Amino acid sequence: MAKILVVDDSPTQLTNLAKIVEGQGHQVITAVNGVEGIERARSERPDLILMDVVMPELNGFQATRKITRDAELGGIPVILVTTKDQETDKVWGERQGASGYIVKPPREAELLAEIDRVLR
Repeated sequence: MAKILVVDDSPTQLTNLAKIVEGQGHQVITAVNGVEGIERARSERPDLILMDVVMPELNGFQATRKITRDAELGGIPVILVTTKDQETDKVWGERQGASGYIVKPPREAELLAEIDRVLR
């Protein structure tokens, strides 16, 4: 199974996402903001990152851009998991390098299908 980094500043969302991912046998690593998410991506080398957008310090769009354009981290796919549900947000996320986009609260089946799609 995969090693998945979950980045979210909400303890509730972090716990819920981790529970869904772990329920499928994946290993979960967590971070509470974009800065920590980038640091954990560097140290842990996850197979996939689930990234919130609205966070302090460095938002998910900025963190995704830094990760996907980094020489070392660029191969790690990022799925944005966010409350931002406008089409322009989705397009902006794709422009930052995101491989997927899910609106919160995610339906478990939708989240797992997107994870499977991106990991293939």
